[in-house]
Amino acid sequence: MKIALMGQPNSGKSTIFNHVAGYKAVTSNFPGKTVKYELTKLNLLGRTAELVDLPGTYSLTSFDLAELEARKYLLKGNVDIVINVIDASLLSRSLELTLQLLELKLPMVICLNMIDEAERKGIKIDIEKLSKILGVPVVPAVAIKGKGIKELFSMAHKVGEKKKIGKTINFSKDVEDVITQLSAQIKKKQIEQEFNVPERFLALKYLENDSYFMENYKKKSNVLFEEIAHFQNILEETHGRQSDVVISSERHHLSMNIYESVVSLTRPHTSLIDYLDNILMHPFLGYIFLGLIFYLFFTLIFGAGKMVEEPLLDYFYRLIPLLEKSIDPSTLSFSIISGIIQGLAGGIAIVLPYLFPFLFGLAILEDLGYLPRIAFLLDTFLHKIGLHGKAIIPFILGYGCTVPAIMATRILESERDRFIASVLATMIPCAARMTIIFALVAFYISPQAALAVYILNIIVIIISGKILSRLLPEVTPGMILEIPAYHIPSMQVALAKTWLRMKEFIFVAWPLLIVGSTILSLLQYYKADMLINNFFSPLTSLLGLPLVVGTTLIFGILRKELSMLMLIQAIGTSNVIAVMSATQIMTFTIFVIFYVPCAATIAVLWKEIGSKRTLFTIAFTTILAIILATITRFVY
Repeated sequence: MKIALMGQPNSGKSTIFNHVAGYKAVTSNFPGKTVKYELTKLNLLGRTAELVDLPGTYSLTSFDLAELEARKYLLKGNVDIVINVIDASLLSRSLELTLQLLELKLPMVICLNMIDEAERKGIKIDIEKLSKILGVPVVPAVAIKGKGIKELFSMAHKVGEKKKIGKTINFSKDVEDVITQLSAQIKKKQIEQEFNVPERFLALKYLENDSYFMENYKKKSNVLFEEIAHFQNILEETHGRQSDVVISSERHHLSMNIYESVVSLTRPHTSLIDYLDNILMHPFLGYIFLGLIFYLFFTLIFGAGKMVEEPLLDYFYRLIPLLEKSIDPSTLSFSIISGIIQGLAGGIAIVLPYLFPFLFGLAILEDLGYLPRIAFLLDTFLHKIGLHGKAIIPFILGYGCTVPAIMATRILESERDRFIASVLATMIPCAARMTIIFALVAFYISPQAALAVYILNIIVIIISGKILSRLLPEVTPGMILEIPAYHIPSMQVALAKTWLRMKEFIFVAWPLLIVGSTILSLLQYYKADMLINNFFSPLTSLLGLPLVVGTTLIFGILRKELSMLMLIQAIGTSNVIAVMSATQIMTFTIFVIFYVPCAATIAVLWKEIGSKRTLFTIAFTTILAIILATITRFVY
């Protein structure tokens, strides 16, 4: 049984998925696209079921790539049941997507999530009446606490077995007449069979002038352009508005009518949370608290990471002397085994102590609902560098990983904005670069020096944004952004989300660390590392770095954290400060966090912004890294 989770953004859809999936989820791409969705398998009443978390979508009529891919997934007909997740506290708006899903005539269950939030707002919903109107089961839930999840999937199993279809809610008589006539034309020509969609759904898409259906379906079918235009004109003449606006208005009107018939309003329960935005989104205090939150966030990461890193490193580096007692250090086998140990040590003792608290903290901020508020606060600031507040979402994601950050630039409407945001996102210190900053600068110099690196990074991004905006002048559109309600994060969900994000490091980056470390050991054994170091000697000489650093820069293109781990291996000690001065450590860090993005980032840039712009990004960041690192050498 294949179950699809479908709902509007911030409806709690992914919370339900993470609650069910735990650590068993996998991330997949839609065919030929970089749009991702989550997939997991679960045992549902003795049967294996497949659960898909589709991208959040406000409507089945959309220009957003992620929303289009979610719709196409449903249209393929390989879904046995849809779980439509609704934010109960925003019922009237959420029902507009529900009505569109009903038109697909797929078995469906409605999950009325955040029912506690609705009650707190004084919204009392007659669940039985709502179920009767829509013709589908409605299950109340509080996903973040795990309430109602078992009942939801039990009901989904029953509905999927019976293949029960919900009701089709009719529009106003004159609009319904037009839909019926166009549906009849479609059925007559058997177009709905060719495309495996209900004729009513297809008729509505034609009347809405949906670009996907108009371009892909009508060209293949024998429906005449004149017939569709005729029915569109009838609606336009009758209502004095374009046909797509008429259909949208009708659906909105229906949603409001259903809402009014099933909802009774009582006095809302106010709490301190209701007044929180008076402080956190205040035009002055909001920025002070934003700074404090970020300061505490990174201080806690460093504190937790340092506490774990030192004992773990000591443990691993005690293994090498023990190895020397049993294997001759001059042999090839010793080089290979020591390379593997150093690769394991790098992953466990240096990267994970900082990566886990960072990703966990990011998941907490995300589940709290604070990330969109940061976008709101920084909208005016980002306008000054030629972007708008929505760009902060990919930037914040960039602190986790640059790849999803670049994918997230699709939320920006302008191609020019997407390009600028993509270039700037490559400069954000991702989790890998964050590890370098904390494990080198904070550990060997001071936490204040690490904070200075982040401040410098922000200043460089501002200046770079200004430069790129001057090169590509364009008026930036305003921002429409939904601010979700605050939620108390679920530790279980936050941990599951952290694990999903850590999986890439454990299954992709960590093997690379071990392989890279082993390769460097082999290069050192055969003295081939000197050839690479000599090749990079003009650069390392310019930056005032030790000659052995040259080799590490190549590994940094594969994964950023490899630069630091290879550095420790290249200089032959984990006590970097014994070999390199504070200035050299800072220079090395500044160069590594700005120069050529990692291989995965280059690949996604190539796909998202094209080859020429990707090459420009590589050249721009490398030149910038050389300039900044050279200045650091002489100033720090």
